[in-house]
Amino acid sequence: MNRHFPLATQDLFTIRDYVRFAVSRFHQANLFFGHGSSEAYDEAVYLVLHTLHLPLDRLEPFLDARLTESERSALIHILQRRVEERIPAAYLTKEAFLGEFSFYVDERVIVPRSFIAELLRDSLSPWVADPEAVHSVLDMCTGSGCLAILAAHMFPNAGVDAVDLSLDALDVAQHNVDDYELNDRVQLIESDLYAKLGNKKYDLIISNPPYVDAPSVADLPPEYLHEPELALGSGEDGLDATRTILKHAAKHLTDNGILIVEIGHNRDILESVYPKLPFTWLDVTAGDQFVFMLHRNDLSGL
Repeated sequence: MNRHFPLATQDLFTIRDYVRFAVSRFHQANLFFGHGSSEAYDEAVYLVLHTLHLPLDRLEPFLDARLTESERSALIHILQRRVEERIPAAYLTKEAFLGEFSFYVDERVIVPRSFIAELLRDSLSPWVADPEAVHSVLDMCTGSGCLAILAAHMFPNAGVDAVDLSLDALDVAQHNVDDYELNDRVQLIESDLYAKLGNKKYDLIISNPPYVDAPSVADLPPEYLHEPELALGSGEDGLDATRTILKHAAKHLTDNGILIVEIGHNRDILESVYPKLPFTWLDVTAGDQFVFMLHRNDLSGL
């Protein structure tokens, strides 16, 4: 047990105290930040404000507010769990964000994080000329349902099929679909990729599948070990799921349909495996290495 936690409530009284204390402990423990926050300070502020039921975008007015004994105990409890159990913050709060959208999450799904979410904010412009003309979307490997829900918002006339192999993940996705009142537009389907989709066709297929290669899975920070292994690794080179998605995509795309897939750091190996596919690499905040697009006609050779 970290020796700093048991006596902390005797010496810490304000929100400023607890934010400083959390940052110190997070740095001391060498925590990994890759599930919503990028640094110790941001995560400390988020956990403190969330635990105290304060607005997540307004720290300054409350910095010197003195806390009750029960509030101090609650803060120590959640900060101690973050440090000692290395649990991602999103699992502690049961909440994750993609832009302005908030989603329920727990250990049955990976914490939402996808560059495709960035692209969906602009309705995939310029690749989709008219968002209202998109009538069918497939979100493959939906997990928490976050991308399916974003797609439903950005393409107002589309029905969205959200597919996952994990029934546990689909339970979480159902929670989020209910929260956003989208049961009439988002259908959750338990399927091993395309296996149970029959001959259904879509104007748009999006997927953030498992893509971590075996050596990288073995070296993941402890925080990632709380996430479902099924949702992270995908064979020795990380491309097993992507291969299947590519192989059958043409069958499930409409004549002018497009496929968009996130593949992590696997661009070089993907292009070496499929040297004849004319991948279009889409620009996101981290660069143009992580998300590719293909039109249905590009896939006819497969």
